[in-house]
Amino acid sequence: MALNPNLAKLAATALVKGRYKKQIKRIKESGSETDCIEEAVDGVIKKLPTASPGALVVYGDPQSGKTEMMICLTAKLLDSGHKTIVHLMNDSVDLLMQNLDRFKLAGLAPAPRNSSDLANSPLVSGHEAVVFCKKNAKDLAKLISALSEAGPIIVIDDEADYATPNAKINAKEKTKINALIAKLLENKGRYIGVTATPARLNLNNTFNTKTETWVRFRPHSAYTGQDHFFPLNGPVPYRLTLLSGPGSADDARNAFARFLVTVAYLNTTAEANGKKEENYSFLVHTSGKTDDHTADRKIIETAMTALVGGSGPKFDELLEVIYQKAKALYPAANAVKLTKYVVANASRSAFVVLNNKRDRATAGDKPTVPTCPFTVIIGGNIVSRGVTFPNLLAMFFTRDVATKLQQDTYIQRARMFGARGKYLEHFELTIPKHLYDDWHRCFVFHRLALQAIQDNKASPVWIGDPRISIASSSSIDRSTVDLNKGEMSFQIFDCPDLKKLDDVVDANPTDLGTLKKLAALIGGALPKYLIDYLEAALKEKPGTLAIHASSSIAGYGKSAKQDAISRTRGFLGKPQLEEKRFPGAIHHVKILHNGKGKARVFYKNLGGVQFVQNLKT
Repeated sequence: MALNPNLAKLAATALVKGRYKKQIKRIKESGSETDCIEEAVDGVIKKLPTASPGALVVYGDPQSGKTEMMICLTAKLLDSGHKTIVHLMNDSVDLLMQNLDRFKLAGLAPAPRNSSDLANSPLVSGHEAVVFCKKNAKDLAKLISALSEAGPIIVIDDEADYATPNAKINAKEKTKINALIAKLLENKGRYIGVTATPARLNLNNTFNTKTETWVRFRPHSAYTGQDHFFPLNGPVPYRLTLLSGPGSADDARNAFARFLVTVAYLNTTAEANGKKEENYSFLVHTSGKTDDHTADRKIIETAMTALVGGSGPKFDELLEVIYQKAKALYPAANAVKLTKYVVANASRSAFVVLNNKRDRATAGDKPTVPTCPFTVIIGGNIVSRGVTFPNLLAMFFTRDVATKLQQDTYIQRARMFGARGKYLEHFELTIPKHLYDDWHRCFVFHRLALQAIQDNKASPVWIGDPRISIASSSSIDRSTVDLNKGEMSFQIFDCPDLKKLDDVVDANPTDLGTLKKLAALIGGALPKYLIDYLEAALKEKPGTLAIHASSSIAGYGKSAKQDAISRTRGFLGKPQLEEKRFPGAIHHVKILHNGKGKARVFYKNLGGVQFVQNLKT
């Protein structure tokens, strides 16, 4: 039976259009800005068609809104005619459900689907599909089978540096996950890796992405991240409690007491102003071992049980602690009122353990969303990747390692990053001092490397030291990576008047102010972040800066790329470092030029810092 002509016309024209604009409108109407999202999406759409070999990376900061960006990117790709979009997640049900929910609530069409549902409800050939899949061999193999007739696939790989890189690269073999994702891309597929820590992707040559095609996803203006929690200079804008030891049960109890008081202050203040009280969370991350999570829970739960009991020696002892914390934290407030709030609401508490043994039925589908004023979340390895913690008010973080911190892992563990501005001054991080110092250096090195990517995309340099490793050693492709590069450089700049620059250097070659004067002359070619980093370093070790007069690279001949002002072996050796003139120098800065009016700033650190670079072009 033929369709009514009007119905046939309706069917032909009833196509979903303008999905990207709809998503941008939704975000704007929620009161959030979209400039950073639009910038990143435009960058991907522009670069993806010509990215060789059909793969690129989008990199941003931890907890900076990448999920909203991926929703908008998916909408734009669908609007552009791509039929099948696959989102890969870490092998975590919590993370999968968190992202699926976010995409569904955004009203994206077609509605996102879990890959596990495809067996009972297969895709219709030729129709659009947005599919979510965990990065494990079993799920990926089933997905490949289900999409065998789907045509070219766009893969958006969230936390792309986790599980996807080939950890057997140096054995000339492939890990299962890496091989399966490659198979998913076989039919003219395109790969978009999304991460806050792209070093491993670069050093592993994962899908051979070229850094010149990478896209920066900058954070929104309400973002609180590295500059707030790990500033180079000045005081921190939140409560930082540094422990002299590794963190004890008493330290955990005291941190918990401060959390209770802070919630009491925020909620009593809200009620006094005619606003609703809110639920907050206290994140405890001390270990990746499930037995340790049980012990952590017992420490906190015992304290809460004593409060709920309302009497007895333990209750009296804890009540005194809470009262004293209230007086110390909020001297202008009524300490009795705050203590009373804690006791009256002690039964409004919840405990969630996030590890592979947790009871999902008890914790619910959204375990990281606080459901009570006093919500305690005790985390395992899942805390390190992707999961968002709304209204996170305090963090007790003592998870250390005996040997080296892996930079990408610890950067991802900064779960306090995000939009914390409305209560940032009340947020508390309790952490051993030595661990905070290591964590701080992780972020300093990371920022310097990202600055170098933006300025010199063809050859990013990654930074580590004896305590901080850049990435898992098994994932570093030793056939193309120089593990002892020794120096880093920044963007090329025009230098018509080298004498003017050298005169500035000659006036005071060991003073930080000289670098600031140079920066005023050459702009972003001498990044502010490098100067800020050196300023902090010189406070610890004064007199260790050497700024050298400029030199030409013409004498290096064919071993140097004259136009790019680069050299595989580097430029700054003993002659250039002038050891007799600057005997105690650790930090060396020098301008090198090609005699054609172009130059670069180079930086070398002799303080045990490792510079690593992928030489593959």
